[in-house]
Amino acid sequence: MGKTYERIDGRLRTFIEAQPLFFTATAPLSGDGTVNLSPKGLKGSFAVLDELTVAYLDFAGSTAETVAHLRENGRITLMWCAFQGPPNIVRVHGEGEAVLRDDPRFKELLTHFPDIDPSLHGLRAIIVVTARQIRDSCGYAVPFMTYDEDRDLHARRFAREDDDSLSAYFAKKEHIATSLDGLPGLPLPLPPSTV
Repeated sequence: MGKTYERIDGRLRTFIEAQPLFFTATAPLSGDGTVNLSPKGLKGSFAVLDELTVAYLDFAGSTAETVAHLRENGRITLMWCAFQGPPNIVRVHGEGEAVLRDDPRFKELLTHFPDIDPSLHGLRAIIVVTARQIRDSCGYAVPFMTYDEDRDLHARRFAREDDDSLSAYFAKKEHIATSLDGLPGLPLPLPPSTV
């Protein structure tokens, strides 16, 4: 029933880009460490960069587990489910990197997200994932659900922050600079935004 793909193109790319929601999973190397699973949305915040590389925008939040895990070991899995149309689940198992705001690649990577105003969401990093294995499966048990629209709460909350106040907000959060398991997370204070 499942199939392995050599690249993200054609029907597979069309499916991935059409989904309004995807999930990311990371974990520390420690066997008793906390596995992180996060839903990601916001139209325009995900991009296929080439046949083996995808990226998404990492916005302000209450933890930075993905950044911490990627800094430690780079392992990441992304998953999309078809909640409408034919049943399908796609997973990209890969190696990820958090490209931070002071990285010389940051500005160019941001051009892949033309429909997003990064100043509205407290953009912390761009997560870039190189696919090592690409698989799909049936998705027969995934329910039908409808997508109405993106929530505007995140933009309304973080649009009022500048670099200094955003760094202050993160400094108050217990698990931004350090993960739940004590790994280095998001370096603080945030470097100034160049966009």
